[in-house]
Amino acid sequence: MTALVLAYVVGSASAAETRDLTIAVYSVPKEAYETRLIPTFKQQWKQRTGQDLRVRSSYGASGAQARAIIGGFEADVAALSVEGDLDQIVKAGLITHDWRKEPGRGYVSASVVAFGVRKGNPKGIKTWEDLTKPGVQVLYPNPKTSGGAMWDVIAMYGAGLKLAPPSQGPPDRYAADLLTRIQRNVKVMDKSGRESVTTFERGVGDVIVTYENELLPRIKAGRPLELVLPPQTILIENPATVVDRYADKHRARDVADAFVAFLHGEEAQRIFAEFEFRPVAPAGPAARAFPQPAELFTIADLGGWEKVATHLFGPQGLWVRAVEELARGK
Repeated sequence: MTALVLAYVVGSASAAETRDLTIAVYSVPKEAYETRLIPTFKQQWKQRTGQDLRVRSSYGASGAQARAIIGGFEADVAALSVEGDLDQIVKAGLITHDWRKEPGRGYVSASVVAFGVRKGNPKGIKTWEDLTKPGVQVLYPNPKTSGGAMWDVIAMYGAGLKLAPPSQGPPDRYAADLLTRIQRNVKVMDKSGRESVTTFERGVGDVIVTYENELLPRIKAGRPLELVLPPQTILIENPATVVDRYADKHRARDVADAFVAFLHGEEAQRIFAEFEFRPVAPAGPAARAFPQPAELFTIADLGGWEKVATHLFGPQGLWVRAVEELARGK
């Protein structure tokens, strides 16, 4: 067989090959990935390489997904809710590159923490303090399993820092008190943000603290819900990256890299926006008119993820102490 014919045969076999990609995604953007992002990427990959692509996707609470990857779930790409969950995979030695040096500092989607209330807002929920009123039942998921819940609690804490009256001592004290008073009204804490919204739609609770993008599609679909954007809230930033150890093991590095690059690109950002995620860039083709909270803050404004996570969710964290004290009846 001549070298020219051999090259043709090898090239044809490569083009006809079916490639595999395994991704682990937090639960909230499941519809965006399943109905638009994955099919669009598969089509682009086919056009570019001639190869069919088989994508195996897993969805669940962000923290649970991180623990599964560390425990042996061999995902080539992790798209999670919070950077702290990716960092746990880094510490386990499975992500070996600096994912924060990727485009958009590694983030592929964004949102804000908002309130979902019943149609007509019968309890008159407008502010974080309204969540502390007697008779108001609050829902948000459990930060021990849900990245969305961590964002929810951080939003409460950051709002408390901004709302703290100068006459009442250190802002941190007021923020801790706000956490405790809201927690006193919490009715249910599900494992994930998606489960929490499902519980709320079943009629449990008066207000749910959740992602803006979880509420807007349901409202557009005619569900009896309303969205309240509190004046003080946090910008949610969701990262995605290649899990080096597994992508290399599966010889899927090129596909995994291409998929993450696709998530950062204009077409994927337009798709995220269609599903009510805010674009990760301040302007661009995906941008549209999202309402701007009066006092929007970021995790960086609070000192960074590691500092805030320890302060709130560590063994002596403010949220942990609030839950424990309430459980003891204090």
